[in-house]
Amino acid sequence: MTDPLIKFIESVAVQTAVYWGSPTPDGYGGSTYDDPVEISCRWDGTTQLVTNNQGKEVVSKAEILLTQDVDEDGYLYLGALSGLTIAQKANPETIDAAWKIVRFDKTPLFQSTDEFVQKAYL
Repeated sequence: MTDPLIKFIESVAVQTAVYWGSPTPDGYGGSTYDDPVEISCRWDGTTQLVTNNQGKEVVSKAEILLTQDVDEDGYLYLGALSGLTIAQKANPETIDAAWKIVRFDKTPLFQSTDEFVQKAYL
């Protein structure tokens, strides 16, 4: 049975984002990523101070409510794959409006071991 909070998150996650996951160092100072996929989200452009995955305080440009897990250091772009060129799909770092995920939080619901609230900070 799905928790009412999960149903609510799914109902408000009506925006489409493009996600590049599994960042892997390429040996030249950059990274390679999995092929981009479209995901559902709720993109809130709230600016806030967060601690990134290296323990440093950074200014987050957005808080994203998600319906799935994402990788820190992966990238998110608010929009559809169809709006991107082949070169942009191959490398999110070439897109001005694509942002690196600086923090990912996954919080279990009360009395649940398999339902979570997922948030990414860019």
